[in-house]
Amino acid sequence: MSRRQIRKMFRLMAQGQAVQLTSPMASVKKLARLAFTAQQFGYEYADVRQGGGRNNALTMLIVPDPGLQAQSRAAQNWAQYPQAGDGVSLPPVVPDALELLKARINFDLTGKNAEKRMAYAVLGLTVGCAVLAVRTGGSSVAFEVAGILWAVMMVVLGVGLVVTRKRNAKFAVLLRAAGFAPVTEAGGRVRYLPPTAGYGAQPAGPYGPYAPYTGPLPQAPQPQPPYAGPLPQPPQPSYPGPFPQAPQPPHPGTLPQPPQ
Repeated sequence: MSRRQIRKMFRLMAQGQAVQLTSPMASVKKLARLAFTAQQFGYEYADVRQGGGRNNALTMLIVPDPGLQAQSRAAQNWAQYPQAGDGVSLPPVVPDALELLKARINFDLTGKNAEKRMAYAVLGLTVGCAVLAVRTGGSSVAFEVAGILWAVMMVVLGVGLVVTRKRNAKFAVLLRAAGFAPVTEAGGRVRYLPPTAGYGAQPAGPYGPYAPYTGPLPQAPQPQPPYAGPLPQPPQPSYPGPFPQAPQPPHPGTLPQPPQ
């Protein structure tokens, strides 16, 4: 998690709209740390997607959280860390909260939707091996080689499916214990959402199960402009009358007369 990426995230969050963050190295841990930081300043993790083909990057969506608890936490953190936008002066990471975010991101990437993609992969590999056998001559040897290749691929996918199910079961137990609830989206995708997302409610909008929010968010404290008014004047003397005069010497032209 680089300082440059954190500074960019804060600049986008200052607009009060949904923010997309990308991890080119497909690092769930980095995205979880970004999501944790965003949660401390009025935002909430919403979803994650993985690029297809050669682009293996992960793209995470965070959205404004209008909840009273989130707003209070954001105001408190802005007061305590007014320079957080520099990417350095940040609240310390809470390990348990970070693990929950990692579990949510991993489950969103490899949940039931991922199992469905594996089923499509089995179908595609079966068709592909059959086409390969036909194009290489259609002989018994060609079909035998294609069959061996198909069997190896099925074993790999089977092991991957078992491992994925065990990991997802572990994530589900962790999230349920923390108060998250499973929600099935319109396309059949299962996700675990916090109470602030409304659970079963599925309002339409760009934020999925998170209702759109257009209200103000707590912002970083702004520096005060320099004082532009008149400068304070020194206190004036309060003595209203004339200053006392020093005694005058006698006139030099006259001499004192002796007594008569």
